[in-house]
Amino acid sequence: MTKILMICMGNICRSPMAEGVLHALAQQQGRLGEIEMDSAGTHGNYHAGEPPDPRAVAVAAKRGYTQLPRQRSRQLLDADFERFDLLIAMDRQNLDNLRRQCPPEHQHKLHLLLEFAPQLGVDEVPDPYYGNVAGFERVLDLCESGVSGLLAHLTGAQ
Repeated sequence: MTKILMICMGNICRSPMAEGVLHALAQQQGRLGEIEMDSAGTHGNYHAGEPPDPRAVAVAAKRGYTQLPRQRSRQLLDADFERFDLLIAMDRQNLDNLRRQCPPEHQHKLHLLLEFAPQLGVDEVPDPYYGNVAGFERVLDLCESGVSGLLAHLTGAQ
């Protein structure tokens, strides 16, 4: 079983969307039993216990990602570095936060989501929180590409 943690700042927009895409694509591929997934925020205490942003839920639902309403925001825990095999940040700021907090023996587990989608020519999933619905749609596009690449990477197809 591969354990994957998706990470952004507040855990109400990007990382829940990435987790929802991962859940759906793993399910479509018949791989849910192979992957344990969760999401967290480096500053998750801002929104602890809250559901994802309603705009994230609405945009995801339009594309058939129904897992988001069940999620609740949580803060990254020190124990997550031991528990998860991959800790996937949405942007460089959060990756830097992870690198500072992560023990040396687990640094190899830290990645940016879009490392798995190099064809896009971008490496960060932008924070849509202060924008409009179009920003959430862009985030979902990027999450779909990144998660597809991640799943291919896990099977050795990339």
